[in-house]
This record gives sequence, C-alpha cells and structure tokens, in this order.
Amino acid sequence: MSELKAMQCEACRADAPKVSDAELPELMRQIPDWAPVVRDGILQLEREFKFKNFKQAWAFSNKVAGLAEEEGHHPAILLEWGKLTVTWWSHSIKGLHKNDFICAAKTDSLLAD
Repeated sequence: MSELKAMQCEACRADAPKVSDAELPELMRQIPDWAPVVRDGILQLEREFKFKNFKQAWAFSNKVAGLAEEEGHHPAILLEWGKLTVTWWSHSIKGLHKNDFICAAKTDSLLAD
C-alpha cells in the first residue's frame, strides 16, 4: 500500500465500500496516533492535538480546514483552549472509507508545516 499522505481522496458515493475489518488494522498502523471511535453507531477516526494556547490550536484548525477544502472531504473540528480534536468519517457511507485514512495522514503532516 502506498503512503497515505501521498494519495488523493476520491469521490465517495453512498454505495462506496466501507473499509473492511481486514483492512482496518493495516490502515490504523499507518496512522498510529489516531483512534477508531464509534458514535451513533458510526465508526470514525479521531485524534486530539495539544497546543500551548488557543491561538496555536486555532491556527492548526485553519490548516485542517484548508486541507479539507483541498481534498473535498470535511471532518468535525472541535477547537478548545490548547486543544483541537479532529474527527474524520465519510458521511455518505456512514462509516470509514480509505479517504478518511488519507485525510488523517495528511492532517498529521500539517504538524510539520
């Protein structure tokens, strides 16, 4: 499997396949700081990023928003003092698609920018 952050999101329709139980562990190994969470019966990817203050968390949230627009795939973003929580999932399929793992990996790469 190629490196996730080098990949591009593809259009995801309601009939697109969810990540299988067999694929999930391999994809999770590629984004070790993310956790699979289930909310309202929907499997999602979530990571909490910590910062020294609100301004740094806010600046990072803007980077994540820019990434979301570039990829055409949009996460839930919770901005708090010194913390940003990002949650990726594919609304159209009510679960995880490879796009979510691509965007999680790209989110991680924003830390180096």
